[in-house]
Amino acid sequence: MKALARKKQVRKHTDLDVYRRAFAAAMRFFELSRKFPAEERYSLTDQGRRSSRSVCGNLAEAWRKRRYEAAFVAKLNDCEGEAAETQMWIQFAVECGYLERGPARELYAEYDDILGMLVSMINNPAPWLLK
Repeated sequence: MKALARKKQVRKHTDLDVYRRAFAAAMRFFELSRKFPAEERYSLTDQGRRSSRSVCGNLAEAWRKRRYEAAFVAKLNDCEGEAAETQMWIQFAVECGYLERGPARELYAEYDDILGMLVSMINNPAPWLLK
């Protein structure tokens, strides 16, 4: 996938295109969720923020576990699950009237791209593993 950085250019998890995009998407969710009502603080707001940030956290962990293919892929699978969960929270925010469809569509599509990048890494982990 063109959006993935080549291994030679990647020295740390923050160099990964997928990490940078996931971080930016999590920050976008954070900004959008600031307008959610107070009664959603401990449910939709916190859960969406948690799952969006967990994509980045799990990517950082995956990067440090790339000596072992199974551990690396397992953490990437966790990233995939968190990204999909974030999409679900975006859907709820729209249906509850907290988020306009336009920004929600854009953020949801960004998570589709992030998911594609993660699946590409899961399906072909070899270039990312330490020898």
